[in-house]
Order: sequence, then C-alpha cells, then structure tokens
Amino acid sequence: MTAWTLLIIAALTAIGFFVGQARAQGLRNAGAASLHSLPAYHGLLMASMALAAAGIATLAVALVAGSDSMIMPAAAALLGTGAIAASHRLITRDFRARNRFEHFVKLVLIACSGVAVLTTIGIVFSVLFETLAFFGEVSPIEFLFGTHWSPTSTPASFGLIPLLVGTLLITFIAVLVAGPLGLLSAIYMAEYSSKKMRGVLKPLLEILAGVPTVVLGFFAALTVAPLIRNTGEGFGLIVASESALAAGLVMGMMIVPLISSLSDDIINAVPQSLRDGSYAMGATKSETIKRVVLPAALPGIVSAFMLAISRAIGETMIVVMAAGLAANLSFNPLAAVTTITVQIATLLVGDQEFDSAKTLSAFALGFVLFCFTLVLNYIALRIVQRYREQYD
Repeated sequence: MTAWTLLIIAALTAIGFFVGQARAQGLRNAGAASLHSLPAYHGLLMASMALAAAGIATLAVALVAGSDSMIMPAAAALLGTGAIAASHRLITRDFRARNRFEHFVKLVLIACSGVAVLTTIGIVFSVLFETLAFFGEVSPIEFLFGTHWSPTSTPASFGLIPLLVGTLLITFIAVLVAGPLGLLSAIYMAEYSSKKMRGVLKPLLEILAGVPTVVLGFFAALTVAPLIRNTGEGFGLIVASESALAAGLVMGMMIVPLISSLSDDIINAVPQSLRDGSYAMGATKSETIKRVVLPAALPGIVSAFMLAISRAIGETMIVVMAAGLAANLSFNPLAAVTTITVQIATLLVGDQEFDSAKTLSAFALGFVLFCFTLVLNYIALRIVQRYREQYD
C-alpha cells in the first residue's frame, strides 16, 4: 500500500464526514427541524461508508495485482467517491443515520473479534500440524516421559521432563518471591497508605514492569548469580555459575508489579460497605482485611497470580542469561537448568531444516506450553466462578 493510497483514504474519510454533516445541517436549517439523527451521525455514517469502500478497493487490488500496483490509489478514490455519492442521497429527514452508524460499529467490533479468534485458531492448528509431523518421527511416549533432552547429539534425545522440571522450578521460585511481595504491597497501597503515598508507590512499581527483560537478565547474570555463588560457597555449598535460583529471583522481581498492580485494583474494587459493616461489628482493620476484604477479592487475586505465572512460564531472556541452556533433570535450585521457552528459541535460531526432528521438536514444545497455559487459565476460570461474589 503506497503513501498516496493512505492519503486518499484519509482525505475521503474526512470529506465524507464534513459533506454528510453539512447536508444534514442544511436540511435542519431549511425547516426539517425534526431530523431523526444529529448531523454528526450523518457525517460519521458517510465517513464510515467512504472508509469501508476505499479499504475494500485497496484490499481487492492488493490481492489481485499486488500491494505496489499503480491502480490502487485510483481504485480507492473511485470506490470511496462512489460511496460518498450514494450515501449523500440517503440523507433525508427520516433517515436513521444513528442506527445505521451504530450497526456499522457493531459489525466492525465483530470483525475485530473474529480476526482475533481466527488468528488464535490459525496459530493452534499450525503448531498442531508441525507437532503431529514431529510425532511421526519421535514417539509421543518418548517425548512426554523421556528424561534426557539432547536434540543435537547422535542419536538425538527428545525427553520433555528435564525442560518441564526446569520451567516449573524457576516459576515456583519466581512466584515464591513475587507472591508475598506483590500481595502485601497491594494490601498496603489499598488499605493503609494515604492517597499521596499510593500515587507515588504505584507508578514506581509499574516502572519496574517496563524494564526490558534483557536488562533484568544482565542484572541476574552479573549481580545476582555471582552473589548467590559467593554466598553459597561461603557455606560450603556447590553452586553453579548459572542457577535456577538466580533466574527465579530476578523473574520474581519482574512479575511483582503484575501481581501488585492488579491486586491493588481488585482490592480497591471491594465495596466500602463491606468494610463499614465489619467495623460496625467491632472488627479491627487487620481482621477486616483478613476476613472480609481478601475473601471478597479472592477471585481477582487468583487471576492476577495465574496471569503472573503464565508470564513467568513464557519468559526467555532472563533464563538464558541467568540459568543457562543445560537441560538438567534436577530439583536443586543451585544447579543450572533450562526451560521450554529457552529451548524453543535455541532450536529455531540460525539456518534450520524445517523438516528435521530437531526443528519440529520446537513446535512440539510450543504445543505443550500452549496446553499448559490453557490448563492454568481453566483453573483460574473455575476458581473465579466458584468464589465470585456479586455486590450491589
């Protein structure tokens, strides 16, 4: 799509709005005071029709003749102008422009939702087909229950268990760090801090969420990992230069703002009447928080935790830089481990043959990760449905 095409579409949209609005305003000034819709709705409808017509023309030319076709601007201009002319005739005193425009907006929203759903379905099926191709070369039993992962060795080994254990170990450490810190900070901001203090603390916490993960990875590799290694050696422990503990601690720092910010909003959404009723019964502030506020906010807090867990499971850079690439089957947080996402990134780097078992294994890992996060989302949904309360 050329810049001229975009400029023509934008111009036609603006012209359609002003022409439609002026036409409707002219009818009102001429004595048709009882217009069904405001002039602005007539303008919006005409602009929408011009935009839709020009967009359809552009898309059709792009599909038939390519995106660099010289006839694309002319087609967009022709069809957009025709839409303006056709919609100009529709503007009358009784024309329901508002209803037509709202219907158009509804169709746009449905189309956007459909694109999102179809994209998800396309991703799932594309990964599924490659996964089935992988299982045509490697036994699913070997993949799902194997305890050795070495896709580059001869013969290659594709055991998922070491990667799954490493993923769960690092995620567990991250949630162990971020869970208490995030929830307690949310309780403080929502229930104890002043508005001024909350206005300072919450943006500062959310800034941490904007730190690039590669920066956190450098921090984990250059600061946290050596600190853990030196501390462990001081106690006579054997600590790897890259460990699950270092990656989990920094990943926990990364998801603290996610849990804290979401939990804070959820706790603030609990009706004040519940707190007032608890205070009227003689409960203290801490008792009210423990017995009234947190149970009422439990579904939302669980959703925040599940979202944070999904975020931790999908993290790659921190694990690469702090935990390493070694697929070790170990529950020791001081040992080097790796995760599913790290192996996916490693397998697809460089020139690869996409019909080899090594490359296809990345799609199988992706499908397993998709199923894992889907189960987490289902668990969160069931918990929300089980404990959700509705308040007036």
